[in-house]
Formats: sequence, structure tokens, C-alpha cells
Amino acid sequence: MNTKVTINRLATGVPGLDEVLGGGLPEFSFNLIAGPPGCGKTTLAHQMMFALATPERPALFFTVLGEPPLKMLRYQQQFDFFDDNAINHSVRYINLASDTLAGDLDEVLRRIVAEVEAYSPALVFVDSFRSVVLASQTQDNPNNNLPQFVQQLGMLMTTWQATTFLIGEYFSETDTNPIFTVADGLIWLRQSVQRNSMVRKMEIMKMRGQPTLPGLHTFRIATSGIKVFAPAPLNQVEAPLTFPIQRLKMGVPRLDEMLGGGLPRGYSLLVAGPSGSGKSILAATFLAEGARNGETGVIAVFEQRPNHSQNATLAGLIQSGQVGLVDSRAPDLSIDEIVQLLLSEITRLSATRVVIDSLSGFELALAPTFREDFRESLSRMVTALTSAGVSVLMTSELEDRYTDLRFSPYGTAFLTDAIIVQRYIEVESRLLRIMAVVKVRASAHSDELRLYQIDDDGLQVGEMLPDREGLLGGRPTQQRTVTFEG
Repeated sequence: MNTKVTINRLATGVPGLDEVLGGGLPEFSFNLIAGPPGCGKTTLAHQMMFALATPERPALFFTVLGEPPLKMLRYQQQFDFFDDNAINHSVRYINLASDTLAGDLDEVLRRIVAEVEAYSPALVFVDSFRSVVLASQTQDNPNNNLPQFVQQLGMLMTTWQATTFLIGEYFSETDTNPIFTVADGLIWLRQSVQRNSMVRKMEIMKMRGQPTLPGLHTFRIATSGIKVFAPAPLNQVEAPLTFPIQRLKMGVPRLDEMLGGGLPRGYSLLVAGPSGSGKSILAATFLAEGARNGETGVIAVFEQRPNHSQNATLAGLIQSGQVGLVDSRAPDLSIDEIVQLLLSEITRLSATRVVIDSLSGFELALAPTFREDFRESLSRMVTALTSAGVSVLMTSELEDRYTDLRFSPYGTAFLTDAIIVQRYIEVESRLLRIMAVVKVRASAHSDELRLYQIDDDGLQVGEMLPDREGLLGGRPTQQRTVTFEG
């Protein structure tokens, strides 16, 4: 006999939150939304309330010693999720300020019980619950028993089959507080100021009956409300290569030859080189070649936005909708947010090619706290994008030191399936450009160093680099030792 009870999960209406919660909010659960002032607790509560409340599933919102209802409504009306028609129909506000000021928890509980019995809500919010606690502690009332009050409130809400949210200003999850024990769910919001950016993070400390995504998840408060940037789902099992390998053309014929016939579909490619070596031009050519073959693409730019004066072809592809543009200049940017923006554009356009230009600019665009684990975050991003079935080209700025050759300043060469390196050589007081394919996983490729040039038609790959005597017309040149670093 199967006695397993199925718990209904409610869609919160907050983008990304259901994924972090593990599928939604358990119905009839008793939850605490905690965090310091200004972190978005009340906004999060309202966004969920307006998404969940209906005439058949009404909500009661109890205000205490914080903002009076009219003041709270004035600010919450600025968000897109706010629905004027829901007020006094599917959503009702009750002010408990006078009851709380009396300092008698029993009286506060009786008032909540009376209102719940009168309106039979399916959703109950108390903001701020901590104000109730503080008011009771300032009174010389020996009958106040906080653990008993919390336990009775939780029991009554469960009996009435109401999904309940207590909102409170708590600064540390290590506080000894009975609400932490009684609550079925504990959603903790954090925020910190770093230079000119406000970084907000959310952690699901507790959610009974379901697995949640562990760790801290960044979120943003915008006019649409709160948006949580949950980590992108990853394919745990890597898809096996099929033979013959399907290859994408790069748009540079001789480069396709060097790659063994083109870039294998679904691969990640790192194009590394010094400033002015043509990395962005190659990236734009990669997208343009896809468009010529009926493929859409997406580009994330972290340096200069494409325009007609710099790259007319790429700007035209963006304007025509063949290439989607991700160009976020937010000072509190995180990799999870960029991945979500990219995946959204990939889905919208059914894109098969993605360019990130460049990793160097990407690192500088991130909020300082997200730069600390940049290498690990890059690994997650590459895996998430290739798991979505797209081919990814990333550019990386390198200092050309002439005596050694590095693939990336982040030590991330192992993350990509293929590597192209561009660099300069000095010959008779002239700088020449050379290119090499260093790596193509599971595929033969050229080991030649080839000269290339950039003209009005883009990047043109030439012949293999001659030996020193042939390059200098038979004149000897100084011997240099070249070492390779991953």
C-alpha cells in the first residue's frame, strides 16, 4: 500500500526562483523571508502574492510596525507585477500596528485568528514579523511566550491550509530564534556594496520535503520586480562524438583547412591574441558565415558595441535579427546572469552559434566579488552553453611577449575543445601576423604557423611561415626560445 503524500508546489511568479526552490513553493508551508533592511524582502513577498492570489485563493497581508499599508502600496505600485484590481478582492491588507504596540502576543494571535476566520485566505503574509517580536520584548509582560506563539501560529495556519510567509529583518542565520526551527522554509536575502555596485544574493537555507539548489544565487531588483539567476542546468553525460564529425565553416577558407575542415559542431573555441590581431574580426566572420548558411547567432560584447563604422556586417546582422546582442553594462553583473541572458537569446532565435567578445572585458564587467572565482565560473558557463547544443567562440586578450606563448591569462585552455592563437613577429622592422591551430579535440588539424593579414574583405590567411632564412632573404636572425603555457 502506497501512503506517500504528494505535495502540491506553487509557481511563485518570480523568474528563476522556482528552479532554486527545486520546483516551486510547497503549498500550505510555513515560511520565513529574512534579511537586512533594503534587500528586497517586502518586494519578494508582494511579487509572490500578486502571482498567486486569486478570488478563489485570496491573500491577507498583515502590516505591523513597519510601513503603513498606504505607504507600502505607493511604493509597490511602481513594479510591473502590481495589480490595482486585486486590492480588496483577491488581496486584502490588515494593519496590526495597534495590537502589536500593546505588546501582548496572545492578543496579536487572537487578532490574526479573527481576520483569517473572517476571510479564509489561502495565503497569509506578516510584515514585519520581527516587529511583533521586538514589541513583545519591550513590555513587562510575563505571559509573553515567543516559542509558544510561533508554534501556535504555525499550527493554526497549517490547520487552515494557508501558505504563510513571515517577513523579518534578521542579520545572521546563527541567531537562536524559535522561528528558524518551526519554519518549513527559510529564504535568506543578502546584499553588499562593492565599489559602485550593489550585489544581492539569495540562499534557500531550508525547504522541507524537497531538494533545493545549494549555494548563493544572485538576483536583481528591476521595474519588473525580482529576478533570480539560477545556475543553468547542465547535461551530466557528455554526448558522444558522431563520425563523420559535422563541421561548421569559419568563413575563412584556409583557416577551415587548418582546423581539419572547419570547427566541429557543438565545440567551444578559444581565439587568443594580442590587441589588434583580429580576434573580433574573426568572431564577426564566424557569425556572418553562419547567417550565410541560414544559421542564427548570438554575441555578448563587453568592450565596444558593434556599429557600422567598425563592423558594418555584424551591425547589419544584429539589426536584421539574424544575430542577437547581449550587451549588459550593469555594475553588479554576474556570470549566472550573463548565462541566462545568453540562453534566453539562444532560445528566442534558435541560435546555433555564440560569440563572447571578450573574456578580458567580461572579467572587468563583473562585480568584484564575482572575479574571485572567475576560472570556475567560466567552466560553468562553457559547459552550460555547449550543453544547450550551440558552438561557442570566445576571444581572449593576450600580451605578446615574443619569447613565450600563452593561450589564456586565466589558465582555462583546458576548458575549450579548440584553440587558435594569433600573434605578431618582427621582421626587418615590420610587424607580421601569424596564426596557429593549437588544439582541436578528437580531430586532426594543421600544425603550421601561417601568415595572415587584415584588409577590407576581412581576415585573409596566407601561406605557411617560411624558415628564418627564407623569411629574411637568407640573412640570419637572432635565435629565440619559444615555450608554451596553457
